[in-house]
Amino acid sequence: MTLGAGWSKLGKKTTIGCIGRSSPGTCSTTATPTQPPSSTTSSGKSLAASLHLSSSMQKVGGHMRRRLAGPSGGNVFTALCLAKAPHPCFPTAHLALLPTRQCSTQDGPLSGVRIIDLTRILAGPFATMVLSDLGAEVIKVERPGTGDDTRAWGPPFLGTESCYFLSVNRNKKSVAVDLKQGAGVRVVRELARCSDVLVENFVPGSLDRLGLGYGDLHALAPRLIYCSISGYGASGPYKSRPGYDVMAASFGGLVGVTGPRDGEPCKVGVAMTDLATGLYAHGAIMAALLERQKTGHGQKIDCNLLSTQVSCMVNLASNYLNGGREARRWGTAHESIVPYQAFPTADGHITIAAGSNGQFAALCSVLALPELLGDDRYSSNAERVEHRESLVATLTSAFRRRSTEEWLGVLEGCPFPYAPINSLSQVFSDPQVVHSGLVEEVEHPGVGKVKQVGPAVTFSGSHNSVRAPPPLLGQHTRQVLTQLLGYTEAQVEELRRQGVVA
Repeated sequence: MTLGAGWSKLGKKTTIGCIGRSSPGTCSTTATPTQPPSSTTSSGKSLAASLHLSSSMQKVGGHMRRRLAGPSGGNVFTALCLAKAPHPCFPTAHLALLPTRQCSTQDGPLSGVRIIDLTRILAGPFATMVLSDLGAEVIKVERPGTGDDTRAWGPPFLGTESCYFLSVNRNKKSVAVDLKQGAGVRVVRELARCSDVLVENFVPGSLDRLGLGYGDLHALAPRLIYCSISGYGASGPYKSRPGYDVMAASFGGLVGVTGPRDGEPCKVGVAMTDLATGLYAHGAIMAALLERQKTGHGQKIDCNLLSTQVSCMVNLASNYLNGGREARRWGTAHESIVPYQAFPTADGHITIAAGSNGQFAALCSVLALPELLGDDRYSSNAERVEHRESLVATLTSAFRRRSTEEWLGVLEGCPFPYAPINSLSQVFSDPQVVHSGLVEEVEHPGVGKVKQVGPAVTFSGSHNSVRAPPPLLGQHTRQVLTQLLGYTEAQVEELRRQGVVA
């Protein structure tokens, strides 16, 4: 076997090519070419003689991949034979040798997965942040000069950084590239050939006009998973409309059912439609990665805010579709369960839910209202829903007699759910939140210590964690172009001079 010149010697674990991620338990990392490898092993045998094919060739990204293993099974290699042009990750060699690193659970379950993030604002960045917490490498492509829109969304700011941007962009590498220039488009195409996933949230059709649509990149990198996030979908009468969370929440019914009874419709305090779309996208990407393990092929995923919001109407949607009942605003109350709402206390509010007769009996007992149990109007949940007004009035009068803190002491150990309505200062001082360790701190290169709300999910055998601070705009441009794509320092400087990168 003849090996391309200019690449490092074989070590204990070595990958030939940039596709070690396809091997369970290992994944490749990029490296700078060093000395040519020896064509013989330590025992003097030729490398070709000491290796044998352990699986069939697979076509990947227009190239042919071979999986090689030593006779003893101890050393494993992956060969990338560039049948056409050199791979952008290996611009000077037709057979590249790179050291692998072992992907352990310490690195996260998605260690070795590379994601190109072309998204802005919330839904897309939230999805890629969740994936990065799980160990994926995320390269965030931003506009030179301004970057993600949310970099300017404030106050509040922490130094020069928007607190909004800081909330959903940790663990990422920022590359500033002008997609309006051909050389900038080429950079993204080269990144796509080296990556597992691309996520974008441009208005449908925008990237197609740049040569970065799914069809363009699928032809270039058939294993690439291409996830599009839009306001209303890739087709239909609204496809060209820009979409923000509150618009999809308005179209999709959420704003219409949120707010006080007989009051004005209200926006939810946090952009839950965006966040739910991000979670849908994250789950879809995970499923597509799993399917690629079976088929060897990538695919396109379409997520949109409106479909997410309509799907999240769940029981209200079913009530209308199957029961013919139009939804209405209930404040903190529930349309189909009573009691299930916030009640005023002497100094605040407390939320109570009694979803069964047993829980309702326990509530009546702790409130010293045994007469309610003998009242036929409250004998079942259906009866309680029908006689909501009288029951809520009685419970409201009872809860006003004590402070929220006093009620929390009285209710401790009760079999029904209850909770105070907290401010954020109360949230982050709550003993359960503190115990869960949800607040983590990282050192930011521009503003010092930054606090982050960490991942909500824990694993028994792997790590889901805050790994790095949110990046400065263009902080990793030079690193990604030189170390991953093989650009020279002179080439990077020329791109900077032309305004292609920053």
